[in-house]
Formats: sequence, C-alpha cells, structure tokens
Amino acid sequence: MTQPSVPIPARNFDEIRASCGIVFTDWSEANDAEIYAGIDISDLRPMVARLVENGCRLASVFAEDRTTAGSGFLLYHVFESLNDRRYLLVRTSIPVDTPAFPSVAAEIPAVNWQEREIHDWFGLVAEGHPNPRRVALHDNWPEIHPLRKDFPIDTVLPPFEGEQHLYRPTLGEGVFQIPVGPVHAGIIEPGHFNFAVAGEPILYLQLRMFYTHKGTEKQFEQLPVNRAVYLAESISGDSSVSHGTAFCQAIERASGIEIPARAKRMRTILLELERLYNHVGDIGAIANDVGFAVANYHASRLREFILAVNEELSGSRLLRGVVCPGGLRHDWEQQQTDHCGAALNRFELEFAELMRMIDASDSTRDRLERTGILHPDKARDLGIVGVAGRASGVDRDLRRDHPYAAYDEVSFQVPVYLEGDVLRRMRVRVDEVWQSLGIIEQILATLAPGSHRAAVPPLPPNCVALGTVEGWRGEIMHWIRTGSQGRLERCKIKDPSLNNWPALVEAVEGNIVPDFPVINKSFNLSYSGTDR
Repeated sequence: MTQPSVPIPARNFDEIRASCGIVFTDWSEANDAEIYAGIDISDLRPMVARLVENGCRLASVFAEDRTTAGSGFLLYHVFESLNDRRYLLVRTSIPVDTPAFPSVAAEIPAVNWQEREIHDWFGLVAEGHPNPRRVALHDNWPEIHPLRKDFPIDTVLPPFEGEQHLYRPTLGEGVFQIPVGPVHAGIIEPGHFNFAVAGEPILYLQLRMFYTHKGTEKQFEQLPVNRAVYLAESISGDSSVSHGTAFCQAIERASGIEIPARAKRMRTILLELERLYNHVGDIGAIANDVGFAVANYHASRLREFILAVNEELSGSRLLRGVVCPGGLRHDWEQQQTDHCGAALNRFELEFAELMRMIDASDSTRDRLERTGILHPDKARDLGIVGVAGRASGVDRDLRRDHPYAAYDEVSFQVPVYLEGDVLRRMRVRVDEVWQSLGIIEQILATLAPGSHRAAVPPLPPNCVALGTVEGWRGEIMHWIRTGSQGRLERCKIKDPSLNNWPALVEAVEGNIVPDFPVINKSFNLSYSGTDR
C-alpha cells in the first residue's frame, strides 16, 4: 500500500482569507464545521482560483431559491482543505432578472454535472460551460425548473415524446456503436451506455443517467423533520445509514444538538457494518465477473452473515429506521452487542479464508490487474471520491479528515494505491474490511452504558447546516436550510456516485468490451443516488 503526497500543500481557510485579496461581504462561522463567506459574483472565478491554488478541493456546487425571502437566488461553492476541519461555503447572490453565473467547469471538471443540474433545476445559466446540454432533465422534457419555489410539487406535465439519443458520429470505417440500456437485464435501475468499438477495444463510452429521477430534494420541502429522515434513508437503499446519518448531523448542527457519547459510538458501528456488507458483496461480485463463481458464493454467504447481524441490532437487514435526530431510535441490550462481537470474530476468520482463496488464483489477478485503469491525475481532475479515488491516489477520507460520530476516538488507516485498476479498487475494499473490523472492535470495547438519544428541541427557522459522512462508496453531503413549523426550506443532497460516474468513462477507454462488466462492478455506482 502506497501513501502519495498531496500535489499542492493545503492551507487553512483563515490564512487564505488574509492573503487572497478578495473583498468579502461577510465571513461567519455557522458552527465548528462550516464557514460561510459572501462575495460578489464578479469575484467568484478569482476566488475559486485562489482556493484551488492553495490546495483546496471544490467538493460541491449548488443553488437555492430565496426569491420569496427577497434575496433572489443563492449559489454555493463548497470547499475542503486537508489543513482545516471546517468546510468553506462561498456564497454569491444571483438576481432574478439576470439568472446566470460564471462556470468553472472548464478548469474544474468535477463540477460539470453539478453546474448543469443547477441550470436544469433553477434555470440559472452556467456561462462558459464547455457542455451546457441538460443532464438531470432529458432533452425531451418541457422547459421547467422544478426546484424553484413557484413550481408546485404536484404539477402534472403534459404528455411528451420519448427522447432521441444523440450519439457522437462514428469515427470511421470499422467503428461500431453498441447501445446498452437504459433497461437492463435483472433488477438494476436504468442507465444508458453507448460504446464505440473497433472490434473488441472500446474507443469511447457515452453514458446517460437520470431516467428515474424521484424529486427527492423537492420532497424534503413537504415533510416534517421526523419523517424526512426516512426519505434520506431511501436516497440509495444500500447506503441508508450513511445518508440518514448525514441528514441527521445537518439537523443536529442547525439545532445545536450534542448527541450522547453512546449514540455516537452506536452510529459508528452501524456505519461500519454498512461498509462491511457492501464491500464483501462487491469483492464477491468482482470475482464472479471474471468467472470465479466459488469465491462469489463464499462472499455472498459472508454478506448474509453481516445482514443477520444488522437485523439483530436494528430489526432491519439494511439498517433502515435506525438513526434519528439526536441519536438512535432504540438502544441495544448487552446480549446484542455480545452477539455482534462474537459474530464478527467468526466473520474475520472466514473472510481471511475467502481472501486466501482469491489471492491464490493467478487467473483472477491476471483479469483484474491493469484492467480499467483510472490514472491519479484524472481522478483528481474529476474529483473522484471514496473507494475509486483511494485506488487512484486520492488520499481523502471524511472519517479521518472531518471526524464525526466516534471516529475521533478510534485508530484506523486509510488504504491508498496509485495504480487505479480493478485489482486496486478491490484491494481498497479488502483493506477497508479489515479496518472496519478493527474500528468496531475498538468501539465495542468502549461502549459504556448511557443515553442513546438526546432531546430534540423545535427546529429553529432560517438556519443552515452541512452534514457529511464517508459512506462506503465515498463522500455524502446533506446541506439544509430550515424553514418554519419544523420543516425545511431546502435540502441539497450529494451522493458519491454523482462525482464518480464520469470516472467510468475514463476507465473503460482502451479496454475490451468483455471487461466492461468487471470495470463497472469495481466502481459499483448508485443509479438511485445519482438520480435522487
């Protein structure tokens, strides 16, 4: 395992503020995790450039409609620095009569889809965007902007014809296009892949998501907070605890709630169990896609083993309905935690046997090594997060860099590789399984009796807060603005898959068509989390 250095030394935000030469309309710390900095829109591109020059990462871009409050539209650029545990949210105002903002996607490809989403949802034009086509709303949709406050959620759209896919022209004689989807075999959600091939080698891949958009961010505006938690859990079904925790942390910060120590530790266990069952399932699926079915059978059995532990602790195999603002809905009895520890000891022994089986297979390594390479420079440019990022040299993990729950109480390592191929994406998962087992063991040893839930006061109006979690796929963000009567004015969701789908396009280029399934599985991105 290699530990690459950060290409640009990161500085903290106070140092950058003092030297950047930008005039701020305001600079305030909403809490110990967020700084809000207001600037004029003419200073946006220079401010982004200064932050990037100082080693900061642009983690998210989003907007909100504040026209009913007399503020027009607000645009937020969320920055992270490895030398600062706070996030910096750079805020600019966009007048209603000039609904446009300067794009930074040409310099920072990581926000390509995010800027285009802002246009689709709010009608704000990203001026200078290199590819201003719709992304979240398909081209055949009427001209609507669903996240504007004057767009009712119960709007019924008129009938319209199906979309005509526009593919790149063929590259010459002998080049063929292979369309796959949007409807796939099995039960996965829809996504359209179009390959251009010369024989078996893939020349390029075009992909299209957002076939089953659920309007989740709009739905948050209709729900009281206690019900909104269930909506957060449904964003991506295999990340229910991660999304639920990110949402609850945003609510807790907005309300000034400090959750009990026991609740923090219990959340940490649940988050790591979610990582375990997904990682071991993916390890088996990667083996299966190169013909090693026996390894997949064993991995499936181990995944089922963790799902049974989940059910024992929470009543839900996928850990639904567990977290809530203030902590957890139910406490655990001592026999439940004892059973969890004993079960994970047995899992550890059998997982070691599974990995001995996979590592002993030369044919498996031959199929995985140097397949689907995502080079570190591409990963950084595209803002790739999570497993895929760490396999390509991106040394970031919110559990370590922005600790939450009880992660500041435990010792663990973040596995990072430079090769960026399928083998290393699997190795990151393997290493993280071992680290997760160690984290849970440490937490169980310190899980003292106490309260599992803090009292939740009424949600104060007009507060903003950010909740972040390192889900098993990568970085999850929930940003909220509170409204009146315990409801939300805005909830912005960013699932790691929104960042990582473009990486698949880069990783498959030059590989052969039969390797696409295992490359795709090594990323294992969420259609639901992207579509939201």
